[in-house]
Amino acid sequence: MDLRLKGKIAIVTGGASNIGRAISLSFVKEGAQVVIAEIDFPQGKKIVEEAKQFGLVPLLFKTDVTNNTEVEAMVRETLAMYGEIDILVNNVGWSYDRPFLEKPRQEWEKEIQVNFWGTLNCTRAVIVHMVERKYGKIVNIGSDAGRIGELNEEIYSACKGAIITFSKSLARGFGKYGINVNVVCPGATNPESPEHCGEKSMFAPGGTLARITPELVEKMVKKYPLGKLGKPEDIANTVLFLSSDVAGHITGQTISVSGGYTMM
Repeated sequence: MDLRLKGKIAIVTGGASNIGRAISLSFVKEGAQVVIAEIDFPQGKKIVEEAKQFGLVPLLFKTDVTNNTEVEAMVRETLAMYGEIDILVNNVGWSYDRPFLEKPRQEWEKEIQVNFWGTLNCTRAVIVHMVERKYGKIVNIGSDAGRIGELNEEIYSACKGAIITFSKSLARGFGKYGINVNVVCPGATNPESPEHCGEKSMFAPGGTLARITPELVEKMVKKYPLGKLGKPEDIANTVLFLSSDVAGHITGQTISVSGGYTMM
């Protein structure tokens, strides 16, 4: 199926590691011009080099999505260079699992800033332009934790649940401007290689997923009807579909790409 993404301008936040990397490279392979908004600049440069083999060079901006000034500058420069923004993928996320009573307040604040405020900042900066054009696709990366409330992920689950309801409200309010807003909720998703995860990734030291061992994976997959964890490309494929005009009559929806971990 031709998703007709060639020539589209797509911003991917956190577009250099794990799921974000797969999303960025998948857009490039479809002929879209990708703008990677990434706090981990060295990791971002790796993806830019990797993408060259597919014929398009992503534009890389060092961007902390919790810093609204940096976000607005990234959007402003994107518009100055390309004249339009067709797609926004709010992919950035961060968590560290630990019991709620043991979680220090600074971790609460970081999770809320990265997972929720980052999405708010980027959406607000981009959607003004989309309203003017009367066209746009916004895909927010949620989590199955936001649908069911995951053990030892109280703050992260709350943030991702907020992303889901925020997206529904946006879809209702901005559909009249030709803007589609949807959510993709991954389950546990393993990177193909540690090299595909930067120092800021949840797979890096200090990230919640850095502690995943083969033994833990074996226990986890028993909870998944398909008997396996996801790959970054599984998420990327759904994001690309929802970013395309092929999915033009889909908005306000939350789709789990999690091997059946949740079914709702």
